[in-house]
Order: sequence, then C-alpha cells, then structure tokens
Amino acid sequence: MSTSDQRARLPPGQHLAKEKFPVLDLGIRPKIDPARWSLEVGGLVATPLAWSWAEFEALPRVEATSDFHCVTTWTVLDAPWGGVPMDEVLRLADPRPEARFALFTCYDGYTTNVPLEALRAPGVLLADRLEGRPLPVKHGGPVRVVIPQLYAWKSAKFIRRIDLLAADEPGYWEKRGYSDTACPWREERFRRDPAESALGF
Repeated sequence: MSTSDQRARLPPGQHLAKEKFPVLDLGIRPKIDPARWSLEVGGLVATPLAWSWAEFEALPRVEATSDFHCVTTWTVLDAPWGGVPMDEVLRLADPRPEARFALFTCYDGYTTNVPLEALRAPGVLLADRLEGRPLPVKHGGPVRVVIPQLYAWKSAKFIRRIDLLAADEPGYWEKRGYSDTACPWREERFRRDPAESALGF
C-alpha cells in the first residue's frame, strides 16, 4: 500500500501506530478461566442470552479485517479479527422496538455506551481472535467488542455483558467528558459542551 493510500485512510488528527498494535487499558487485565467465563445479553430484548465459553465458540463465526483508531491519535490499518458477528448476536437476542442504545459491561469494571444502530454496521463483532490466534489478554481476551467505525474506547475489552436500553447511559469515559458518538472522521473525541458530562466537567 502506498503512503498516499495509507494517509487517505487516516481520520483527521490520526497517525500510523509506530508499534505493531499498542495497548491501552485501565491497568486491570483480568485473567478469566474459560470454565468460569460467560457472556450475557439482556435489557430490552425478546430473548435474553447467556453463553458459556463452549456455547460462544459454537456460534457462527467470521473473519473481519478493519482499521482501528485510538482516541490518543494512533491508528492500526488492516487489523485481522475473528469472532461472532454482532448481527448474529442481535438476531438471537431480538431487540424490542424501544431499544435504541447498548451498554457494555466488562470484567475489569469498564463500561461504554453506543447507539444500537452502531452495532449493525459492517465489521462489528465480538472478537476472540487476532491475527489468526486466540485474543491475548492484553488486547482484551478472551472476548472483546470491535466497532471499527468508532474510536477504539467504544470497542470494549474483556466483555461480560451487553444491555440494550431505551435511553442512553454514559459509560466510564463518557462520564469523564468523552463523546457519546465517537466518530473518528468527525473528530468526536470529547463532548462538544463539557457541561454535558455526567460528572459536570
């Protein structure tokens, strides 16, 4: 890929990562025994879901290559993920008509929110593989969310639960002034009006 082609794929304010794939998190990396791991989908759904590791591994799977944009301004091009497409998760859960948002809760206590429509975009998945191998703990394993069209803090690591909601509920960084919508191409890093922050700054 030419340098000009790479630049065309970088949102405003982003640069190519110097490392192969940098790591950012809350400083907590839970090591979860697969025998005790579970993932739940609840809230405004017709069919609440709860998967063990074996049940999750048996779900339909895809490979998806996408760009990954961190709010700290680095971008990784062509990250090769593998996992369960979010379309399949939503099909099984069957969101109720009033469901408009999703809230992710993670094993490290992290939370983040997205509009439900963001989960229907191409390439969104629950990833348990990276570069053809099981997803390492440092990158959010055993399972993380990947939402390539949004800044990466929305792609929650160590995913434990997904709740579909009628009203938006800010997550960890959103309560601290980060954007709810998080579009890299519009540089939606922070709330336009800091007074809108759930913490008041």
